Parts: sequence; C-alpha cells; structure tokens
Amino acid sequence: MADSVKPIVIALGGNALLRRGQELNAENQRDNIRIAVRQLAEVHKDHRIVIAHGNGPQVGLLALMDAEYKAVDPYPLDVIGAETVGMIGYMIEQELGNIIPSEDRIVTVLTQVVVDPKDPAFQNPTKPVGPIYDKHESERLKKAKGWAIAPDGKYFRRVVPSPEPQRIIEIEAIRLLVDEGMVVICAGGGGIPTAYNGNKLYGVEAVIDKDLAAGLLARSLNAERFIMLTDVAHVYADYGTENQQAIRAAHPDALEELGFEAGSMGPKVQAACRFVRETGRRSAIGRLRDLCDIVEGRAGTLISNEIDGIEYGEWTPPLTGLECN
Repeated sequence: MADSVKPIVIALGGNALLRRGQELNAENQRDNIRIAVRQLAEVHKDHRIVIAHGNGPQVGLLALMDAEYKAVDPYPLDVIGAETVGMIGYMIEQELGNIIPSEDRIVTVLTQVVVDPKDPAFQNPTKPVGPIYDKHESERLKKAKGWAIAPDGKYFRRVVPSPEPQRIIEIEAIRLLVDEGMVVICAGGGGIPTAYNGNKLYGVEAVIDKDLAAGLLARSLNAERFIMLTDVAHVYADYGTENQQAIRAAHPDALEELGFEAGSMGPKVQAACRFVRETGRRSAIGRLRDLCDIVEGRAGTLISNEIDGIEYGEWTPPLTGLECN
C-alpha cells in the first residue's frame, strides 16, 4: 500500500462539459472535456487529484429521450444519473489518459450518496436538470409531463428535488484508489441519490447538488484543497449590479454573511466554507481556464481561516498563461 497522500478535489462545473446554448451531443461534450483535461493534466503533474463533475443537462436529456420511448416505463432519475456518470467518466478517462503518462492510472467510480428521505427538499424541487426552454415549451412540458418548472435567466428549466448529501457509500474504496496513486473520477453529478429502508439501500428520485456532494467528498478524504470551477473568475459581491465587486479572498464567516442565491453561487460558497471550517484547509472557486493559478493561490476566490474578513479586487497578471478555452 502506498503512503497516504492528501489529494486535491476538483469539481468541474457544467461549462466544462457543455457551454450554455450548445447542442447537447457527444461531439460537443467530448470537445469541452478535451479542453478541461488539459488543465487537469497540468495539476496532475505535481498533485494527486480527485475529479467530480456535473451532469444536469445530461440527466435532463436522457430523461426526455427515455420518456419518448413508450414500450416501457421511464427510468427513474437515480438510474439515469448512473448512466450519465458512466458516460461522462468514460470521456474524461479517455481524454485525460491520452495526454498524461501511459503508466498513470485513471478510474471512474459510480458513487452512491445517501440522503434522508424526509429531507424537506422533496417538497420543494429546486435543482435544474436538462436543457433550457422558452416559456411556451416549458408550459407545454409542465402540463404534459407534470414537471416542476422554474426560471433560468430569460429561459426555463425543469427542476427536481435536491436533498442534502449525508454519506458516500464507496468512500473507503475511493480512499484506497487515491492512496494507490490513481486519478479518481467520482461523485459525478452529486452522486447517485440513495436512501435506506431499514438495512436495504434503494435509489431515490432526485439530483444531489454536485458542489455539496463534492464538498462532502473533499471532507471525507481529508483533502489538501477543494476547488470548484465555474464560468466566472471570482465569487462576486452584488453580482450583476453596478456595485459588483470581485472577491479575491475571504474568511468563511465573512463570505457567508454576504448571502448568495441557492440556484447559483450559493451551494459553492456553502460547500467551500464548510470544508474550510471542518478541515482548517483552503478552498477556492474560479474559472476552469485559471485552474493552474487557482491551485497556486494566484487566481479565483480563496476561502481560508487565515483571511481577515474579505479582500476585494481582481488578481493581476502575469498568470501561467495556460489557456484552455
């Protein structure tokens, strides 16, 4: 058994797999994954990495395709989630494997995450899945399929329950793989939602927030760092207003006091702050293209107990210049 080395847990945002407005086909997903793995490969040179990722659009697409086939009943969301995690993990494994040393090993773990069946989220669906729709199409789908629909900017998306992740079933296996030096892809899409009925585990019709699940993963692995990647350079105070300010670094208490939307930056901030409080280590949120600099503390928003309050401002060049999109 290799010596235990703390990994960096990296959670890829949806833009790593599909940019907003792109057609959700295999070619586009693979092209975007090729961009993402260039950054991951750079970090892998000097660190052990564990990769989590989103799957909202993919779950929604498979649910739509499944619903169109009338010969059998549609598959539940947990099963569809498992399908998408296998698909995305396969693509990441293959594209990352094409550029890192051939002797380095990569594995995808289908990860079951336990939730509480009494979680109030089941009475209040909030998690977006699937593609965006205009108002007319969203109203048609709501009526035809009984979906919960919510605004997403100027568009609309299906929303499903998003219960709090409690425990990762495969965590010991993941820890063993990390200790053996493997690149592990796990907790994809927030993990496959499951619950217990007595001592029997069963799948749950829900989608767990990927950032909260990745945070649970990072804490469970006692990770050295926890990084969440999105499509903005920083966490911003008063985002989208004339008073918008980039946050370079923050203490978790000060950052949470600002308040962030549950459907946007909120889960990332919550996951980062909880990781920092429970481990005493650092977390960060930033752009995929800046990953190498985020790891070195030269980009993104740093969350740390060592910061006094909030430090505002953009990071200044030069950065690494490793552009990935």
